[in-house]
Amino acid sequence: MTLKIHIDDSAAPYEQVRAQISEQARSGVLPVGYRLPTVRGLAESLGLAANTVAKAYRALESDGVIETRGRNGTFVAAAGSAAERELASAAQTYVERARRLGSDEKGALAAVRDALRAAYGK
Repeated sequence: MTLKIHIDDSAAPYEQVRAQISEQARSGVLPVGYRLPTVRGLAESLGLAANTVAKAYRALESDGVIETRGRNGTFVAAAGSAAERELASAAQTYVERARRLGSDEKGALAAVRDALRAAYGK
């Protein structure tokens, strides 16, 4: 597992740790069942406070990306269901925002299609 923390980045260090582990788990770089370093061990190797890494691990566990098995350690969880839950949550947030902005269903779907075309180049 390779993580890089950029001090001049606008994202907080814990968010950088969370995002990088999450991406590596989703992409398969960190396979399901991979044992992550201890909070203290990862904090030392990255030059961060243990509480910073602990906050990232808590967020990852809440997202379903990792699971803690007590004294046995922390492992990469099966990512499929976590990714689906995160996608559904993001969709729900978008729908709520679109409604607050006064968009109807047709307008909201058109905005999503445009964003998908831009992101996937289709």
